Amino acid sequence: MASANTSCSEENFSCTICLDVFNSPVSTPCGHNFCRTCINNFWDEKLEYKCPLCNELFHTRPDLRVNILLSEMVDRFGTSVRVKEQPWVEPGEVPCDVCPGTQLKAVKSCLVCLISYCQTHLEPHQRVAVLKKHPLVEPIDRLEDRMCEKHDRILELFCKKEQVCVCLLCTVTDHKSHPVVPLKEEYEVKTAQLGKIEAEVPQMIQKRKLKIKEINETVGLSKKDADKEIADAGQALTALIGCVEKCLNDFNQMVKERLKSTENQAKGLIKGLEQEIVDLTKRMSKVKQLLHTEDHLHFLKAFGSLKDPPPTRDRTTLAVRPPSYEGALGKYLHQLKETLDMEMKKLPGAELKRVQKYKGDVTLEPRTANYWPTGSRWELE
Repeated sequence: MASANTSCSEENFSCTICLDVFNSPVSTPCGHNFCRTCINNFWDEKLEYKCPLCNELFHTRPDLRVNILLSEMVDRFGTSVRVKEQPWVEPGEVPCDVCPGTQLKAVKSCLVCLISYCQTHLEPHQRVAVLKKHPLVEPIDRLEDRMCEKHDRILELFCKKEQVCVCLLCTVTDHKSHPVVPLKEEYEVKTAQLGKIEAEVPQMIQKRKLKIKEINETVGLSKKDADKEIADAGQALTALIGCVEKCLNDFNQMVKERLKSTENQAKGLIKGLEQEIVDLTKRMSKVKQLLHTEDHLHFLKAFGSLKDPPPTRDRTTLAVRPPSYEGALGKYLHQLKETLDMEMKKLPGAELKRVQKYKGDVTLEPRTANYWPTGSRWELE
């Protein structure tokens, strides 16, 4: 039963035209009640004046008067109904500046009144002719920031020389000889500039992606070169005896360390490029978000930090230098020769004579000839 009574009460306090709680309820001569705005709009669209409920015809447009009793009842009961239908203000949202006590979420901000309104308190701006001329925008927090601190007047112009927002009085004082334009005009200019930046950022990202690909290819080729060097060294050193295994292991370790150094260098460069991509992507997101705002002041204040691309390093000459192995194998072979000479001196006399039987020149393959030190003609004596 309680539920039924509540439903009935809400219907009794609702306008049958807008189906919402009465707003400035008035009564027609036939005794029915409507919102003043609803019934006036209803009759404005008709050629004759009838009651929307009973269709009673009035020869002249009735003189509507406020239903005082119903208005008082709506103030007591209808407020709770409207509050139930309208959203409460959440953290980060703009509250209504007119709501007493607990504030509702604002739906519009007036740039003339410098006040944010919920749907209920916005009604005069939708009904009163003078208030209808006030420009309404999406809810804006801290409307006082739109006032000139020096003259306490609304900021509606932009000084092109000093790149700041000014009021009308500023143009005859501090900015008297400066070129000024309306905020909207400068907004359109800056929007065009920001649009150009938005088009350039993807190209900058693409260039860095190509550079990453180029670096990865260089590292891949360096790996192949390193593998080939290791294989060639293995082929040369496996022909030797005694300390060949140690020489080969030492050489491989050197090559891998140089390759690791190259890879670390490449990783550092890639990390820097990837971070620039992240920064540029975030910047593009901010640019897109700013391009969709209708708040001229917020746009122009934020534009300064976004109009120029973020400082980045010149990546056009960026490259990874492959490690060099020239002369490296010769160094290890020279050490190996000295080791072998020392080991040969330890051989017994009979064994030494047997080795001297195979005395001769060491013939190198053309490709590996440059690895041997100058004058390294191996003659076992």
